[in-house]
Amino acid sequence: MNELNRYPVWTALITPFNEQGDIDFASLQKLIEKQQEAGNAILILGSTGEALALSVEEKKQVVSFVSNLKLTVPVMVGVGGFRLQEQLDWIRFCNQQSNVSSFLLVTPLYAKPALKGQAKWFQALLDEAKHPCMLYNIPSRTGVSLYPQVLTMLKGHSNLWSLKEASGTLDDFRNYKQASTSLALYSGNDDLMHDYAGMGGKGLVSVVANVWPHATKLYVEKCLDSQSDDLFPLWKDACKALFQVSNPIPVKVLLYKKQWIASPTLRPPLTYEDIKDIKQLIKMDQMIEKWFTRNK
Repeated sequence: MNELNRYPVWTALITPFNEQGDIDFASLQKLIEKQQEAGNAILILGSTGEALALSVEEKKQVVSFVSNLKLTVPVMVGVGGFRLQEQLDWIRFCNQQSNVSSFLLVTPLYAKPALKGQAKWFQALLDEAKHPCMLYNIPSRTGVSLYPQVLTMLKGHSNLWSLKEASGTLDDFRNYKQASTSLALYSGNDDLMHDYAGMGGKGLVSVVANVWPHATKLYVEKCLDSQSDDLFPLWKDACKALFQVSNPIPVKVLLYKKQWIASPTLRPPLTYEDIKDIKQLIKMDQMIEKWFTRNK
């Protein structure tokens, strides 16, 4: 688990599609190579990766493809849904794949379980996993927050490594830190990394690193070294542009503009037609790249 803590940035990678809506494996490999060049760890098949829009067979194809690449950075696989047996089966499959180093375990979707229900859910997933696990609090997508007491109840589990906190509320971060002082806490909000670093955060599970892999790593390192105060306004504006509509719509549009993927296609119900301000995306891309060139 200490090996995983060496990576301050985990990029929540998109899943690129071609214009027909099929997975574009050539673009996927290109994106992975860019993250590896930056030294960022990689999260596949999370919400940014549109995992819920993929069939189980498609998700298996993605994991198998990534497992056949020569990688020097760890890979985390997303685990999320509301049928426990399906999640256990998914973990069993991923346990057998090379290059899989960790799992991201999100609170159950839609059902809104209370304390004991959450604890039993995570206990079952942690017991099945053969790799360190990061729990994930994202109430805006699941409909329920992870109870801090769950961390206390699961404390000491050999597979419980970290928590991705993405509620956007600093009080939640404090409560989780208090509930389990030994747990590595990562920001799940790009725009709050500056704040979380000052509260003891270990790093960032990042969306914007898809488009700015090197710059994001440098920014996070500066946050962890308490050197990011003057960068915060620029970063805040950049994040605002990349989250102007539901993630990963703006990220895919900008990746397409940068010619890193062949198409900005998303799976329904998401569509790039909902993008509001492409000019602002391009402007922030230029500003971030200019900042990185000056500071690398």
